[in-house]
Amino acid sequence: QVQLVESGGGLVQAGASLRLSCAASGRAFSSYPVGWFRQAPGKEREFVTTISWNSGNTYYADSVKGRFTISRDNAKNTVYLQMNSLKPEDTAVYYCAAARRPFVDLIATMWEDYDYWGQGTQVTVSS
Repeated sequence: QVQLVESGGGLVQAGASLRLSCAASGRAFSSYPVGWFRQAPGKEREFVTTISWNSGNTYYADSVKGRFTISRDNAKNTVYLQMNSLKPEDTAVYYCAAARRPFVDLIATMWEDYDYWGQGTQVTVSS
């Protein structure tokens, strides 16, 4: 079983940066692809980015490409989301998720692909 806990959210002004962390329990986490999703009020959960188990592959939504960077430290069982040049439209609850597909070089962009979810962390960007 894998449990995920996000942290690092907050209230920032447009143009600022934040780094979100997703800390996991369970040794298997380091072998799973991990994604970040976000959900704004009144909107559906949307894909942000994903990273393969060995960091060999990453993929970004067009809306964040060039501004956000996903990375992971498997020794620490943690995945990070560095968010730069934040915009008001980035305001949302951000969730990390892991797919129970060990050692698969998977790029998963659908929330249905993921099996474990954190509770989310709020990011608010003011204009």
